[in-house]
Amino acid sequence: MRIYDFMKFKKLWFSISGIILAIGLIFFAINGGLNLGIDFTGGTSIQVEIGKDFDIADARAIVAGFDKEAVVTYAGNDSEMALVRTKMEISIEKQTEMIAAFQEKFGVGSESFQFEMIGPTIGNELKRQAIIALLLANLGILLYVSIRFQWKFGLAAIAALVHDVLMMLVVYSILQIPVNSSFIAAILTIVGYSINDTIVIFDKIRENLKLTRKVEPDEIVNKSVSSTMARSINTSLTTLVTIIALYILGVPAIRDFALPLIVGILSGAYSSIFIASPVWIMLEKKVKLGQA
Repeated sequence: MRIYDFMKFKKLWFSISGIILAIGLIFFAINGGLNLGIDFTGGTSIQVEIGKDFDIADARAIVAGFDKEAVVTYAGNDSEMALVRTKMEISIEKQTEMIAAFQEKFGVGSESFQFEMIGPTIGNELKRQAIIALLLANLGILLYVSIRFQWKFGLAAIAALVHDVLMMLVVYSILQIPVNSSFIAAILTIVGYSINDTIVIFDKIRENLKLTRKVEPDEIVNKSVSSTMARSINTSLTTLVTIIALYILGVPAIRDFALPLIVGILSGAYSSIFIASPVWIMLEKKVKLGQA
């Protein structure tokens, strides 16, 4: 097995992530934050049963007369429904006007419409629950990794997970993709996926620590990463191919879930090797220096 000196460039790995995060921060400031969807800001969800094949562009043209930023997508098993999501609260008067416009274009009755109002209170509660869920997930991972390995491994794993979450936020900030509940589900999924990849490397590091106690941490990590590199790349690639297929072929609801997964898988593969491992080296050397 050929051993590559990955840790020789650990400052470079940190710099790459730092530059991407800085770009994300700039866009975050320019755009005034993330583009929160109606799940968080509140608004109106409208479902229209067209009952036949239709051009989604016609539905978007109608909705644009009420809100140009509204999201209009196909829905239903046979794509015979239109799903409208807008951050505006559609009044009864506006609802009547929208129904009349759809009736004129598609010949549907008022019974084909379902209006659901999502209040800002519900959005705030969802944000609070999402933050709590993410914190509990990271706390559980920290405890698990610390008990199974050492606290240094636990902190390094959390650093990698925070990196992955921030990278996903950067992409959403730059592209201004609406952040809805599916994004939170994707984050929690990636947290579990990324830590699995990290633990494989940490397990190899622990194994090599027992065999070579007097070797420098950098050499141990290089050996461990080199021996698990093929496994990490193959696992990420096979998963990525499946998720990309879902994104290309799936319905809009699936795409909303698949996109953050794609970003998270790429970031998770990177952080497991180039973030978690160097952070562990830094902690290991700091502890040894303190004991000297």
